[in-house]
Amino acid sequence: MKIALDPHMHRHLSLEELPRKVAELGYEWIELSPREDFLAWWVNPRAYPERIASFKKSLNDHGVKIASLLPMYRWASPHEDERQAAVRYWKKAIEIAVEMGVDTMNSEFGRGPSPDRSYKANCCGAHYTAESSEAAWWRSMEELVPIFEREGIQLNIEPHPEDWCETLHPAVDMIHMIGSKSVKFLYCAPHTYYFGDNIKQMIHEAAPLLAHVHVADTFNHKASSGLRYICNPPGAKVTIHQHLDIGQGEINWDEFFSSLAAVNFDGIMTACVFAWEDRADQSGLYMRETMQKYIDKYWKK
Repeated sequence: MKIALDPHMHRHLSLEELPRKVAELGYEWIELSPREDFLAWWVNPRAYPERIASFKKSLNDHGVKIASLLPMYRWASPHEDERQAAVRYWKKAIEIAVEMGVDTMNSEFGRGPSPDRSYKANCCGAHYTAESSEAAWWRSMEELVPIFEREGIQLNIEPHPEDWCETLHPAVDMIHMIGSKSVKFLYCAPHTYYFGDNIKQMIHEAAPLLAHVHVADTFNHKASSGLRYICNPPGAKVTIHQHLDIGQGEINWDEFFSSLAAVNFDGIMTACVFAWEDRADQSGLYMRETMQKYIDKYWKK
């Protein structure tokens, strides 16, 4: 198992400084989420050869490796120009992964088109249906899956609140339909309450494809008659979740980790907390220690 840190809360550090910080916090692996100087959100990668070489040297100097690269592109946009651009960016990102010696990438099903091209920033940009974004995503996968297979890179995909696909099903069903050993499922714990309520059942359903988990806590937005969070105006269409330290929300962590152990999970386990930039070091240290305690408790040595 690879215990990784998503260093989003440390993104103010340069790429050369980042591996030192990750090692200080007790991690040997990084899940590199979007950052402006490498794989930026929605646009062509910024990782030119000299920058890649400098980052690789720092990783090697500090004994840290990349578990996964996380690009975010509009591969499910019904606007064909956006979709085609996203596929081009994906192809470049795959080249970068190969150059970095990284064998895994992960991403989300996607939020459809840019909200700048519509009057409302929700799933599929208000003017489009979820079906149109799914159709665009399938077109992108038809182009990209053969490249992942050829380059020996595994793609782990997660549904995300607000995306055109934000639930366990049909996410798992669609990945089964792809039918490629190079495409697997990522279970993001802080999205649990959008997936359902039975963690054990959901992990067992996803088990044949489960290769990657994100670990962070959240509150159940459905609890207390939907008043766990209060949004105004009443009835506003919003999707709310959090990425907190373990124990700060409502996830049943014994159930989560014991269910993973029961299905012999041995993939990437990423500390994925975003809520505490003001104490990012303490959060990273705590998450590493706490995740290890659960691993020692439930995985047989």
